[in-house]
Amino acid sequence: MVNGIWLSADGLSAQQVRQEVLANNLAQTDTPGFKADRVAFGERLNEWQLRGSEPSMRFPGFDQSTGGLFATDIYTSYEQGRFIPTSNKLDVALQGSGFLTVGTDDGVQYTRDGRLTVDQEGALVHIASGGRLLDDGGQPIIVNPKQLDAVAIDARGRIQQGDTNVGKLGLVDFDDPQALQKAGENMYAAGDARRVAPKASVRQGMIEASGVDPTLSMVDMIAATRAYELGAQMIRMQDESLGRTVNDVGRIA
Repeated sequence: MVNGIWLSADGLSAQQVRQEVLANNLAQTDTPGFKADRVAFGERLNEWQLRGSEPSMRFPGFDQSTGGLFATDIYTSYEQGRFIPTSNKLDVALQGSGFLTVGTDDGVQYTRDGRLTVDQEGALVHIASGGRLLDDGGQPIIVNPKQLDAVAIDARGRIQQGDTNVGKLGLVDFDDPQALQKAGENMYAAGDARRVAPKASVRQGMIEASGVDPTLSMVDMIAATRAYELGAQMIRMQDESLGRTVNDVGRIA
């Protein structure tokens, strides 16, 4: 009976993690370039399976039962989002695998969010974080703030302002994007990920929509909530049964 309570408690914990991830995704439904997180689940082995088939660890009737469900990993889905046209010629969207490079107070970070503006010095600035956009040499990109309508950005990220060659966007990619760490403000820290040549092309005057599908996320949230409620109900039923066993069956007449 107690084993059943433990198994149900494991299920509650797993569904709680699932709900927290889904809630965070739903909060970012309208955040350009956001990539949704996913939860992977695994089946825990019985104790006798972990330690080997020791006779002292085996209990009749439990050989075929599992050791419970648990969340094994939280990973990010980098599925391409749809493009949304904007009226800002500085905005860019990336088609394919890659990231923009941004200089922040916490060091160099990376993003898929291409909403840009300029500061008083004419430097391109990532709106969400306030960090300056960096070129392929790691330097801030400076444009003439009085001639923003003349800015042209080609598919390779090369920036032209009239007849002036401004520079090239610092596009990067990573050998293992799952090693990137979300750093807030729609930014990523490289962590242990190794930089590789990007495969992305640039689309000027557009931003990439959030990778969260609100309808599917709401369906998943409902399923997770119902699974949590069922797990809680199972614990109550087993607790009541255990109470009757102790108070009624074991009562001395």
